[in-house]
Order: sequence, then structure tokens, then C-alpha cells
Amino acid sequence: MSHFTQINVQSQDFDFAYEYQKLRDSNNSDGALVTFVGLVRDMNLQQSVSGLFLEHYPAMTEKVLNNIVKQARAKWKLGSVSIIHRVGQLNVSEQIVFVGVTSQHRQSAYHANEFIMDYLKTDAPFWKKETTTRGDRWIEAKVSDLKKSQNWS
Repeated sequence: MSHFTQINVQSQDFDFAYEYQKLRDSNNSDGALVTFVGLVRDMNLQQSVSGLFLEHYPAMTEKVLNNIVKQARAKWKLGSVSIIHRVGQLNVSEQIVFVGVTSQHRQSAYHANEFIMDYLKTDAPFWKKETTTRGDRWIEAKVSDLKKSQNWS
């Protein structure tokens, strides 16, 4: 296998071990592999959360995610990159997102993984609606997330 870019937006769950192994097997020249998995948490903005519903616009989503990877590859020498983002109804503690990056060096893999996540939270066209004890509410990007992504510029 050789370096690859994988971007999947899907409703079904993903198998972390399988995705990790696919990245690991992608080449023998990269010495670093960094992964991140985001989960649905039970609290947000001081309210109890019982679930999350994510919507997206497929054509726009694919374009934006590819652009985020392109930007990361321009900043760091990367091997394989994998992004899996789930949509639809998700319950507390379910996996939402997987980002995996390989590189010859750990600094590049760490930074690229964080960069991709920061931009997924602020630039990717996903709309999130939380189910709370006080009803449903649409969630916007936090100011802290926006500042974090601006720091990469």
C-alpha cells in the first residue's frame, strides 16, 4: 500500500482499530501516526445533552474537507491522511469523527492532526443540533474554536 487521502462522510459507525491499521499499513517510510477520535459528550454549554443530530450538504462538504487536507499537506510533509465524519442521529458516547495522519516525523503528524480538527470544527459545513433537557438547539462554532483555527494562518 502507499500514501493515501481518505475522506468519508457517513451515518454508520467506524472501526477505530481498522482505520488505524489501514494508516499503519499505508507505507514503511513514515515513523509517526497520530489519531484523534471525537465523541458525543453528555454536557455542553452547561446543559445535559442526550443526543446530537448532524446534517451536511454533500457536494460542499467533500470540497471543503479536501481543501482542508490540501492546506495541511501544503504546511507539513504528510504521508496518509484519513478523515471520517459521521452525520445523522448520534447518542452520547458515540464516535463522531476520526482524523488520522502519518508523517516521517511526529511534530508534523501532531500539528497536521490538530490543524485538520480545528478546521473541521470551524470551516466544514456540518450543522449540529443537540437534544437537551430544555429542548433541541442548533450549535454554532465556539469563539474559542474560531480563534484556534485563525492561529494557523
